[in-house]
Amino acid sequence: MDASLLKYAAQTAPRYTSYPTAPHFEARVDAPEYARWLGELSQDVALYLHTPYCREMCWYCGCHAYAVRRDEPIADFVEAMLAEIDLVAAATSARQVREIHWGGGTPNILSPERFAAIATRMGERLDLSRLERHAVEIDPRLLTEAQVRALAQAGVNRASLGVQDLDARVQQGIGRVQPFGLVEEAARMLRKAGIEALSFDLMYGLPHQTRESVRETAKLAASLRPARFSVFGYAHVPWFKSRQKLMDEAALPGVAERFALAEAIRDALTGAGYAAIGYDHYALPDDPIAIAARDGSLARNFQGFVETDATAVIGLGPSAISTLPQGYAQNESEVGAWRAAIHDGRFATRRGRALTDEDRRRRDVIMRLLCDFAVDLNGFGGAAAFAREMQ
Repeated sequence: MDASLLKYAAQTAPRYTSYPTAPHFEARVDAPEYARWLGELSQDVALYLHTPYCREMCWYCGCHAYAVRRDEPIADFVEAMLAEIDLVAAATSARQVREIHWGGGTPNILSPERFAAIATRMGERLDLSRLERHAVEIDPRLLTEAQVRALAQAGVNRASLGVQDLDARVQQGIGRVQPFGLVEEAARMLRKAGIEALSFDLMYGLPHQTRESVRETAKLAASLRPARFSVFGYAHVPWFKSRQKLMDEAALPGVAERFALAEAIRDALTGAGYAAIGYDHYALPDDPIAIAARDGSLARNFQGFVETDATAVIGLGPSAISTLPQGYAQNESEVGAWRAAIHDGRFATRRGRALTDEDRRRRDVIMRLLCDFAVDLNGFGGAAAFAREMQ
């Protein structure tokens, strides 16, 4: 471990899935402004669909998500999602969809019939004939054969499985008990249905993790040969997400140990044949993001590192963020407020950020640094344009 890096590891910094980042979004980007932006679109688009519900909350989770046991909230959500798809289709002439990503929450909390209803509505109102990537995030604990069939029938060709950690003590400590066999069975079902491009999420910085335990988790997960891994550092913000108070704070690793945990995972995955991509992804050498990293075309968005960056991502569902040429627009995070706006026939935009030319320049510099760990400033006004930052 390079001890000189520890002073940086202790600092709080954004992950830069966007620039400017979400804390800098403003209320002046509202529903009429977002509708105007959609009306100006002419290029191909990507869709992000946010499912806000889970069957139970994992204690570490920092997402916009809620636990539900009853069926009614899920039915109400699907009804509103169908209406939001209609609103988007009516507002824009950009019909060609090249990519779809279902996130959450837990998208596979939806029954096969409800998942199919949303997928069908997208196909009816938008053009999916040139769809290249159709991805869904999955909780292996809820996955059924019927769900997998519905995913395959909808054209899903990528799946991201929430693994996080495979150590029994760690799982107990984070409120997510998920033995390795469940993950193995989920991967088997998906591959049997033809969904071959699998990605696993892992985490470090969780209670009770040790270097040996995370190394073993990484090795076990790698034995299933997913195409990709995303490895995230746990952010402890109990004042913001009260469920995190359920974890034993005394069992959380310190800064130096977090750094060592990340290195242990990195060593295990690279030792298993995975290439390091950016600062938190890993992929098999023939995976598209590994190829993009080698040829300099790697990009980054709200889903992480990607092989091609869509210039327009339309977000649907509560808290979803749209990334458009004009800027960012985020929906209401509270499900009731989002539903009320949609059923009133208007977009649920709560805030956003209209991009200036300077925003775009700085965003592009940051993204190249994150993707390539280097940037040629001559293409961005030269070093003099960033004199203050270079000090």
